[in-house]
Amino acid sequence: MSESAAGLLELSAEEMRAVGYQVVDLLVDHFAGIHDELVGRKASRAELQALLGGSIPEEPADARELLGPLKEQLFTNMLHVDHPRFFAFVPSPNNFVSVMADALAAGFNVFTGTWFAGSAPAQVELTVIEWLRQICGLPEGAGGLLVSGGSMANLTGLAVARHVQLGDRLDGAVAYISDQCHSSVGRALRVLGLRADRVRLVKATDEYRMSIDALRAQIGADRSAGLRPFCVVANAGSTNTGAVDRLRHIADLCRAEEMWLHVDGAYGAPAVLADKGKALLDGLELADSLSLDPHKWLFQSFEAGCVLVRDRSLLLRTFQVMPEYLRDTHGVSDEVNFGNYGVQLTRSFRALKLWLSFRAFGLANFRAAIARGIELAEIAERELRAIDDWEVVTPATLAVVTFRYVAPGLPPEEIDRLQGRIVEAMLADGYAIATSTVLNGRPVLRFCTINPRTTDEEIRETLRRMAEMGRRLARG
Repeated sequence: MSESAAGLLELSAEEMRAVGYQVVDLLVDHFAGIHDELVGRKASRAELQALLGGSIPEEPADARELLGPLKEQLFTNMLHVDHPRFFAFVPSPNNFVSVMADALAAGFNVFTGTWFAGSAPAQVELTVIEWLRQICGLPEGAGGLLVSGGSMANLTGLAVARHVQLGDRLDGAVAYISDQCHSSVGRALRVLGLRADRVRLVKATDEYRMSIDALRAQIGADRSAGLRPFCVVANAGSTNTGAVDRLRHIADLCRAEEMWLHVDGAYGAPAVLADKGKALLDGLELADSLSLDPHKWLFQSFEAGCVLVRDRSLLLRTFQVMPEYLRDTHGVSDEVNFGNYGVQLTRSFRALKLWLSFRAFGLANFRAAIARGIELAEIAERELRAIDDWEVVTPATLAVVTFRYVAPGLPPEEIDRLQGRIVEAMLADGYAIATSTVLNGRPVLRFCTINPRTTDEEIRETLRRMAEMGRRLARG
């Protein structure tokens, strides 16, 4: 940093270019060489404190010298959720165009809370929201906004439901969710003021889909007790198994009961682009509100969530507050101030990465990438059925398959413990990572295969290694 720039927090043009080229080189090396890298590692707090802690520096340092060690000190000590052998949770297999778009949005420091401050960025977001509306099949008049992720999308959609259905009056209000719902749904209802005993956990069927009969009976019982059923939350791809609730049947029930239908499609909704996904997601277009995460199965970098509402004007009715200091932003009727459509006024330019990615790659390539993710889970299922000692618990559905390593001669409780020990062994090995969950009271292993860059051989090699880990651990 030059002396003339002291106190101005500036680098010279030459220094900026040098730092920028170094950052791009790091990113290109990451994208180009990721198949040859380990999936990552989890370090201890003490290790990371020694590497990344310390007191705040008083004097400046050369930014280029600071960037160099990051690859080993920072980016090695994490799990790479974009890695083609990251099968845990729901991966985020982003793309390089998305990364560069985020760099531009951050570099130009784009504010997207008001049309006054960011008219062109607002139009890009409107365009992206319209594209997502069309993909999901919601009618004209539907709309929404981009948010941080599925948690905020679910909170936003359910806030609209509370406002429209209840007038924000919570006495007697009851919501209904599947026992396979994502934790963010229960958290959103808590934040919105619903008591825990007024959130009904509807039992799932053997296919891990919400039971329509149980839902109908519970609504009837609550009405008879003088309560106010107002909302059902359905899954469009559960995190546990990829299961999709019977959306069309639930929508019919909600219409008959004059209730709101919110669909949590955070990871699964974009699968409607693929033929197999579209068949499973029948009725998605009937949602009153819908969450989906472009940073999952639309291959964007964090953060990029989305909420769509069947009647976009309801977002404005729910969230608009107009203080005096924003009076200049209240422009003509066709100007959209996204700060009035959700919780955030200060909003980053999340739409740019999706807008550029769709334009750079085209929708056909997104369709193919999603279809590939579905196929990869089917490949994993076939491999599991062909290898001794593996038990498939739920078949491949929307790129998720669950399974158990069942070592001969081990008692059930030891087999249960073995699943978690395999995850720990995978983390230590570093080649690939899966995680476990619990189905019907039993721990199971789980693959989520939405990364289109995963190869067939990486699926096979991962399962081969896991089988070897299981055999070794079973022997003690």
